[in-house]
Amino acid sequence: MVRNSVEKRFGLAAMVAVAAMTAVVVMVAVVVAVAVTTLGAIPAQAQAPAGWKLRVDYSARAADPDGGGPIQFVEENGGYHATNPQAAAYWNPANTAAGNYSVKGTFTVLRETSHAEYYGLIFGGNNLDGANQNYLYFMVAGNGRWLFKRRVGDDTEEIGGPSPNPAVKTPDAKGQSTNALAVRVLADKIECVINGTVVHTAAKSGPAAKTDGIYGFRINHLLDVQVDGFGMSKL
Repeated sequence: MVRNSVEKRFGLAAMVAVAAMTAVVVMVAVVVAVAVTTLGAIPAQAQAPAGWKLRVDYSARAADPDGGGPIQFVEENGGYHATNPQAAAYWNPANTAAGNYSVKGTFTVLRETSHAEYYGLIFGGNNLDGANQNYLYFMVAGNGRWLFKRRVGDDTEEIGGPSPNPAVKTPDAKGQSTNALAVRVLADKIECVINGTVVHTAAKSGPAAKTDGIYGFRINHLLDVQVDGFGMSKL
């Protein structure tokens, strides 16, 4: 009877240990799932060319919901084609710039949205797939406006705009528009250029002080955009 009692006690201890280990595994799985959702990691069904990453920004506004289906991001006709039910930032970690440089890209909106959505360049990026993402972005929208901001985590700070400018091409009768965007990072200033016109010059200070880092582009939700001539050159 003593032996049976000991066996029962050890059997109960083993069951308790297994239950505790199972609970820990479940808790870890939940934490990982929450972390992935919080960081907006690449959905399993999303496409991306080799070497590229994308970070999804899901809409938190019931009045402005995302579209259905996955993001599609592919190389096409010598450039990149992004179909965005959700907003996303796109970058290749190998694409970095420092000092004086220019980043450019020509963005063709292939289908008009029911309301204005922004698209354009990001630069000076760091920790883009982390909780403390940090980058500058210069973008235009179908309503003829542009903006220039700094993003840190989930917060943004305006540097210039949003403002209208005739240099921004708006959708034609087919709902299409093409805008060639560029940023010129110089020793003491940053120039924002639309179709060859400098629409804003910002002092390289405050939120615009840090410009070394990754460059790429950002496209808001519901947009279908072809990006051509994307690249960086030293100045």
